Amino acid sequence: MTAALLVLAAAVSLWPNGFRRFPRAVRTVSIAPRWIVPVCCAVIAAVTVWLFGGIWAVSAAAVAGSTGWRRYRRRLERDRRADELNWLATGVEVVIGELRVGSHPATASAVAADECGGIASAALRGAASRSRLGGRPADGIASSDPLLDPELNRLAAAWRVADEHGLALAELLDAVREDMLGRRRFRERTDASLAGARATALVLAGLPILGVALGQLMGANPLHILLGGGLGGMLLLIGTALGCAGLLWTDAITGTVTT
Repeated sequence: MTAALLVLAAAVSLWPNGFRRFPRAVRTVSIAPRWIVPVCCAVIAAVTVWLFGGIWAVSAAAVAGSTGWRRYRRRLERDRRADELNWLATGVEVVIGELRVGSHPATASAVAADECGGIASAALRGAASRSRLGGRPADGIASSDPLLDPELNRLAAAWRVADEHGLALAELLDAVREDMLGRRRFRERTDASLAGARATALVLAGLPILGVALGQLMGANPLHILLGGGLGGMLLLIGTALGCAGLLWTDAITGTVTT
């Protein structure tokens, strides 16, 4: 009883108090790297699968996990690219509006950089800086970020043509913006039309899992064979690899169509 009271008293004394002030060195909290949580989760999952199914189950889980992670990263990159394209279209629209009211290209680019964000803001800010220093704004746009290489190269080419031949920059940028919006509409329609194919591929990849679940409910006990090692473990790894390969192949085909 006395030991329990001492532990309780120590816990109360160490409980964080909102009114207590700590030195700066104590209040500084080191942030762990971003990769530490996924790595720990992967290690825990690998150990758990090892205990249930051995090396073949771990290999199959690694194949499935890497495929899922790759598809997830690709989806994040696709969403990020869509957001950056929206920012770029907004920035070009602001530049066009500023140029049509008589602003200098450097001023128009600076205003547009403040109105948008992401890669578009960096590209337009680079164009404004190079224009103020007497350089070529197109060089600052083209060397911004590889994620939007095609769009930025077209924008830089239009800016370069306007500088070299004395053409109206606003009209050329308007043409680039219309082309950008048209490509985005085409990509959205293509993605919508390919949603059925992607869903079919996902369902086909999940049918073996449904078959194993039905066999388990019927008493055939396929999990004992698949997780028991030997030939069953080899079949588990081969089936998982074929299913993941089908998903990646479908993603490759649909990705080629949209790009």
